[in-house]
Amino acid sequence: MPGIASRMLGSKRSAFSEIQDRSRWLATCLCHLGMKRREWLALQLAALAPAVAWAAGPVGVVTNGEVSPAAALTRYESIMERAPLWDVTTIEIEASLPKLGKQGRLRAIRRLLPLGKVDYHVVELEGDSTVKQQVIARYLSAEAQAAARPSSSVAITPANYKFRYAGSVNVAGALSYVFQIAPRKKREGLIRGELWIDAESGIALRQAGRLVRSPSIFLRRVEITRQTDMQDGVPSARITHLNIDARLIGRAELTITERPYATATPGDIGVTPVQPQ
Repeated sequence: MPGIASRMLGSKRSAFSEIQDRSRWLATCLCHLGMKRREWLALQLAALAPAVAWAAGPVGVVTNGEVSPAAALTRYESIMERAPLWDVTTIEIEASLPKLGKQGRLRAIRRLLPLGKVDYHVVELEGDSTVKQQVIARYLSAEAQAAARPSSSVAITPANYKFRYAGSVNVAGALSYVFQIAPRKKREGLIRGELWIDAESGIALRQAGRLVRSPSIFLRRVEITRQTDMQDGVPSARITHLNIDARLIGRAELTITERPYATATPGDIGVTPVQPQ
């Protein structure tokens, strides 16, 4: 055995010596061509670059023609820098207080205005008064306050979050990538959970997690799931589920469905305020 090990070690040393000899020979040739030592080092680093990039993960398009996770994430970031999905939206909110056996429902048209303002035209509001006033109205108020803040402060972007690639899933026959997301700072409005990104378009198809910081002392825990439905490669609806563990009224559940309201005009939309009491 020692003889075999010595021969194996000797062969490795011989191979390494041969590499060193060839490296010195190439360096000598390049020096004769006028290449300086630092340029020779740059050439060596350039030769290592593909191996380093491969070890860190695919960046462009992988060999089977699919967009890589890193490229999909880059597309997602560029989309996040654009304007909101829809300026005018139909919104439906179904809310309930399971412990009390109470439900409520809202249908409205929402219009985003300059300077972060939001207008609502309420089409239908029905159900228990407690749910309407303490759940639905408070959600609308919180949404209006959130719209007034810079969206960049809570956006799921590398500026606010750490991303870790977790795998891939198939959504309606299309490839999507899953990223674990964790806030860089424990700030109000940020979640800890996961993000699904459509590989081809970079659109966020699913966001799920819980708020890392409660917006109120009356709320113990807030869990959020948001799903974007696609039609012909374009977002057609966004559905958000909220599970809220409140101290006084128990668990509150909301389902918010948003769709583009393409036929609306400014004259069609008024403001019917719904204020919490």
